[in-house]
Amino acid sequence: MPFDNVLGVALVLGLFGLLILIPLWPGDKQGVKVLRRWGIGDPAPPDVAEAVRYLRRRRFWYPWLFLGLPALADAAGLADDPAPSIILATLLGGALIAEVLAQRPPKGARREATLDSRGVRTLIPVWGLVLYATVVTATAVWLVLHRSWVLLGVAAVTSAIAWLIILLAVRRPSTGDGAVDTALRVRSARVAAGLGAAATASLAPAQNLTSWILVLAGLAAWFHLAGGTRAEVARCR
Repeated sequence: MPFDNVLGVALVLGLFGLLILIPLWPGDKQGVKVLRRWGIGDPAPPDVAEAVRYLRRRRFWYPWLFLGLPALADAAGLADDPAPSIILATLLGGALIAEVLAQRPPKGARREATLDSRGVRTLIPVWGLVLYATVVTATAVWLVLHRSWVLLGVAAVTSAIAWLIILLAVRRPSTGDGAVDTALRVRSARVAAGLGAAATASLAPAQNLTSWILVLAGLAAWFHLAGGTRAEVARCR
């Protein structure tokens, strides 16, 4: 794709990312909503502040990723990559940057030590891991059968990013209330797994019934993994 076309697409997507960031920029109301969705029924003000910081750390990067990803896709020979894949890649990229930054908690953050050992299976239930593995494996097989080697490489990178986010969520230093820390940690891991499954499945071009099933399976994995219930979060504590 000519550079001017790439630049035009990047600017349009960057403007789109900025426009959606304005109404989505989190405040206390969004912080309370996220905590309640992930098992914290009556969050205190410091807990809400922690959730708001958690959300802002992710959403701040969306416009810049929207701006840069089309150029990266073009450089990788993926200029025709559909917009949904760019959107999912943006969400994954924002989550990755946020988890990397979260490895160094803010100065003065209140910490609580825990005697419970953490692992991937304490954040993502077995059914979630099986669902993720099924979607990713099926998509990889589909890409191999259709000799889509470049997309297979992208799928491998996508899976690596999703797992890196999950592992960073496991080892992230604890901050604030233990229950809130667990809820946000679980959210990070499960959303990353859901996004990873959906982003990988979206790489299968919707050419026939099989590819449509893969895409729908990826979206279903995203919906169920990122849907968080109080009962499931409570079992992770």
